[in-house]
Amino acid sequence: MIKATINQKEFDLEVISESEVVLNSENKTLDVISVSSNKKHAIINNVSYSIETVSFDEEKKLATIKVNNKSYQVSLKDKYDLLLKDLGMSNMTTKVIKEIKAPMPGLVVSIQVEKGQEVKAGDSVLILEAMKMENVLKSPIDGVIKTIKTEKSQTVDKNAVLIEFE
Repeated sequence: MIKATINQKEFDLEVISESEVVLNSENKTLDVISVSSNKKHAIINNVSYSIETVSFDEEKKLATIKVNNKSYQVSLKDKYDLLLKDLGMSNMTTKVIKEIKAPMPGLVVSIQVEKGQEVKAGDSVLILEAMKMENVLKSPIDGVIKTIKTEKSQTVDKNAVLIEFE
């Protein structure tokens, strides 16, 4: 059993075979043809659909799909996710990241953030030179910079704490 949330609407889905599913206790007959790696054409109960997977985050089980050129946000929960939720343990899988450590020894070339600054996941925060290469360190989370534990032109060891988040 899979719980699918599509644009804030929940559905129960059970895959019986490649050609049959049960959607909210209703049997659906499928005929699916792969057009490309991310595009499929499906006929479901004699209705034709063009389906494209725009993006899929396997870790978060979130997808953006287009059905007949209309976008949908899809969140999936399998039986294990549902069991963890029933046991009150659904939020235990989230890692709390409070700091950025040096992935290797190197020289801090530039610090691109300030204390108190809000950053988004993926924002550049620091450039570390190692083995004559500049490595851009990016924020792993959305957060606020609590402290900067290094300075420009400072040499740091591997695993040295460079930046802390609130």
